[in-house]
Amino acid sequence: MTKLLFGDNQFFGVNHMSEEKARAQAMKFQDLAAIIKVLDDAYEEGVKTFMCTTHDRVAQVCEHVRANPERYADYEFYPCMPYAHKYANAVTEHGPIEALKKILPNEGAVGALLKSGVAVARQDFETLAQLLLDLGAKEGLRIFADHIRNRYGAEPGFITMNLPMLLDALEEVGVDNPIVCANINKIGFRMCGGLEAYETALATRRFRPVAMSVLASGAIPARAAIEYVCRQPNMEAIVFGASSRGNIREVRRLVDEYARR
Repeated sequence: MTKLLFGDNQFFGVNHMSEEKARAQAMKFQDLAAIIKVLDDAYEEGVKTFMCTTHDRVAQVCEHVRANPERYADYEFYPCMPYAHKYANAVTEHGPIEALKKILPNEGAVGALLKSGVAVARQDFETLAQLLLDLGAKEGLRIFADHIRNRYGAEPGFITMNLPMLLDALEEVGVDNPIVCANINKIGFRMCGGLEAYETALATRRFRPVAMSVLASGAIPARAAIEYVCRQPNMEAIVFGASSRGNIREVRRLVDEYARR
């Protein structure tokens, strides 16, 4: 995994500190070209991994990258699966069949739909978890991890708002040394369980942490934020969002500086 990952919150009007900033960002990035410009700026600054959600606009970004294979030969995507509420919203908006079509892989869609119907009839939890990534039960975490490795040949990761609790659950079901992305910042912003519990987990638990919200939505100056995160033990990577090339360059430079210490 590369040390620095570029996130997508800024493109879709997500700011956990300010609704006004979120609206301004959403307006700024209405045009796909504006998103591509920032991604290209990040690419040219050496940040070549895009950690992205399943937003419809990301599909357009993927189409752009596929259409320019030489330009993005070493570009990587780290896709984040939808939260449960996004599945619920899809069912409400499109109905259950159309929602499944949008969510399931394109290949063998009919077979997958039939499989899901049989699974519902039989109440086969493992099949449902594989198809819908329904992580409501702890065992679903292991099923998810196994399925991602076996079906896609990829490394599974987990995103959480409560790092200590998730690590306990993963250990309980036998998911060893997982990749876990969580809010990690020096003021404890959106860190359920508390700053001390997170620092203890980082120092003592076997997992590969990916830090997000390191700037606490702008509440922490970049240098102080990056210094804190980089001195935490065993930090695997940092994911951040930015809207300008100058900010991207500053974060990359600070990560390079403190990662060497």
